[in-house]
Amino acid sequence: MTFYNFARGLVSIVFRAMFRIKIKGKEYIPTKGRVVICSNHVSLLDPITVAIAVPRQVFFMAKKELFNSKLLGPIIKKLGAFPVDREGADLAAVRSALKILKNEQALGIFPEGTRIKDQDINNAKPGIAMMSIKGKASIVPIYIDSQYKIFKEIAVTIGETISLEEYFEKKLSIEDYTEISKKVMDKIYDLKKLEN
Repeated sequence: MTFYNFARGLVSIVFRAMFRIKIKGKEYIPTKGRVVICSNHVSLLDPITVAIAVPRQVFFMAKKELFNSKLLGPIIKKLGAFPVDREGADLAAVRSALKILKNEQALGIFPEGTRIKDQDINNAKPGIAMMSIKGKASIVPIYIDSQYKIFKEIAVTIGETISLEEYFEKKLSIEDYTEISKKVMDKIYDLKKLEN
């Protein structure tokens, strides 16, 4: 058993004791091959929720500040997460992300870049589209609806795979990537309508 699977199993037990977790659409997650897992971002606990909902290891892109913690840094690194500098173009993070996809693994990204309370597709960053297209990977959209209050529900809705194959061979600008990312974010928000 890998450290990721051990940690995932442990936090799953804790989370299910603390919250009522409802997951819909697990059948849309490819069991193998390169894929980008994209979710809205409302809490620091979202990566745990995504990890519980996705039945394969997810390699998360995480803000570099988390890796400065002597306690948390080594743990999330061992879980397969890698740092990104949100202040500018982080080429090292892009290379790490593309390497994960090249290895036919699942990359985890929060397209909004930070926690967002109010839904707005304009919060979407160009990186999600750029990495999906350059990595030739499909996208699995996820919508998390929860305030993470003890014993309350965490509703996780997983949507149908989004293919960006039509853009794989095209030369795109940052503006193009941003517009495509907005469309992806829009599909993520649309999943809230499927909860009931």
